[in-house]
Amino acid sequence: MTNYSKILLRLSAVFALIGVYLGSHMAGAGGYEFRTLHAHILVVGWLSLFAWAVYYKIFTPSSKKLAALHVWTAIIGSIGLTSGMWLYYLKPFDFGDTFITVYFIVGGTILLISFLFFAILTFMKTEEEK
Repeated sequence: MTNYSKILLRLSAVFALIGVYLGSHMAGAGGYEFRTLHAHILVVGWLSLFAWAVYYKIFTPSSKKLAALHVWTAIIGSIGLTSGMWLYYLKPFDFGDTFITVYFIVGGTILLISFLFFAILTFMKTEEEK
């Protein structure tokens, strides 16, 4: 089985670095335009991915397909939600409001699906319980 724990842990570390950088930037600049993005990067990117990394280190889900769906929707959704949030709130590029809104919503929806997959996994038997 692919080492989902390591993949999620490494991505959570990247999110942690970005989140901490944004926090220190806001403190140094005295501006709080990044506060919503900062919070979501740390909660969704760092904490959620880290918690899921720990789950996969401790447990081996019996459904490998559902675990794969969970991990990939977690990765795509966390990147999609936070980058969509960045585009939506800060408008660094002129992509058009419709594209940015749809991108933001799709990223968030994929992340929501990832949380649903995780909830289902936690109620299923693991390899250790068989």
